[in-house]
Amino acid sequence: MRFGNLFKAALIAAFLAVLGATTASAGVLVNINKTTQRMTVSVDGKHRYTWKVSTGKFGYGTPGGTYKPFRMEPDHFSKEWDDAPMPHSIFFTQRGHAIHGSYYTRRLGTAVSHGCVRLAPGNAAKLYSLVAREGMGNTTIVISGGLGGLPEEFAPIGREVKKLVPKVKKQFGDWLEDVGR
Repeated sequence: MRFGNLFKAALIAAFLAVLGATTASAGVLVNINKTTQRMTVSVDGKHRYTWKVSTGKFGYGTPGGTYKPFRMEPDHFSKEWDDAPMPHSIFFTQRGHAIHGSYYTRRLGTAVSHGCVRLAPGNAAKLYSLVAREGMGNTTIVISGGLGGLPEEFAPIGREVKKLVPKVKKQFGDWLEDVGR
């Protein structure tokens, strides 16, 4: 074999090795729908799991968009919310939003969190293990749906409205009851 052919063969072998390495790693896709309060997990385009979740309640929106996880902690506790346990946390925003387990499973399927995506602890452990095995760089988190598709920038307004409701009821309660009759 001449040097030129040997060089071509080595180049082709190197190309195939790189191609094989990139296709061998799995692509994890985590889809979270805030309207249905469901998460689906796919690996290499094949459906693996569907779970109930809880995303941000009114005034505490879970941000929509496409994210790459950047930090994982097996036993995190919330600094912002009274050291609440957040087992198997997968952080996807710099503001602290994460997918994590929650022992408050009774309300899964409804929007009750302060912005994180809550899962049953066993499901959070499965997802955490999958992302750890396949790699954060091979994982994509897509969050869609929500309250009429309103942008998350309206969350602070929602918090202010929520604070005003008791004051309005107190000041105009009798009048509102008369109007409702």
